[in-house]
Amino acid sequence: MKSKVYFSKTITPEKVLELYKMTGRTLDGKVAIKIHSGEVGNQNFLKPDFWKPVIEHVGGTVVECNTAYDGSRNTTEKHMKTMHEHGWSKYFNVELLDAEGPDLELAIPNGKKIKKNFVGKSLADYDSMLVLSHFKGHPMGGYGGAIKQLSIGIASSMGKAYIHGVGDTSNFWGSDHDSFLESMADAASSVIEYFKENIVYINVMKNMSVDCDCCAVAEDPCIADIGILASLDPIAIDQACLDLVYASDDPGRDHLLKRIESQNGIHTIEAAAELGFGSREYELVTVE
Repeated sequence: MKSKVYFSKTITPEKVLELYKMTGRTLDGKVAIKIHSGEVGNQNFLKPDFWKPVIEHVGGTVVECNTAYDGSRNTTEKHMKTMHEHGWSKYFNVELLDAEGPDLELAIPNGKKIKKNFVGKSLADYDSMLVLSHFKGHPMGGYGGAIKQLSIGIASSMGKAYIHGVGDTSNFWGSDHDSFLESMADAASSVIEYFKENIVYINVMKNMSVDCDCCAVAEDPCIADIGILASLDPIAIDQACLDLVYASDDPGRDHLLKRIESQNGIHTIEAAAELGFGSREYELVTVE
């Protein structure tokens, strides 16, 4: 059976909540709401106001993890300051999952490239997760969506280096590229195995630059906004986003696709599908 992906061209905070409800899944217990806090200087990340209705409806805690490179989010102190400056802590309860060590180690027995994943130890305090992703390009992954949020996004600072280095934290920038993409898929599978069915995914195709929200200096968006997607399948929702980019007739489409294709972004989805935690086959349910 094909995974359902709900889609609307209307991009509003209220529509995010509507599509979340359409997935039919209730997130029980203590809910971790994964967002991207946005690097200081980045102009494209989706702000707290945009996510406010769905976060308040779910009633969870906004969570993030520290980065593994220099910037405004690579230490707990700096990252919490950024969360405050960007307005997250104004509206919501926020937590950095890896604010303190030691990390929580998740096993990946069927991993293609890595057999373990390191996440913030506070992940153990949560029962379910809402993954809020800003779909856009990415300098290394080609694109950023649900799978990246599950992998690099949930990994601790050290865990990010572990994924990037394909198991060797000292080889952050030098690993084989496709192996890095496969390691992201491996890491994502461990988080899904941890939460089982208790995850919902929302991707928003707005402010789509070739650069990630982790870039302090990022290109402006190059393609017109496309819409909001929601699903219970992280592979299907990312595949649907890529398909919508390919189907676009916007003149900026080719610039975004050049970034995605130059980094073989589709390979993350291919590797994830081989691991079996979702499907590239989906039914797009369009909502006005």
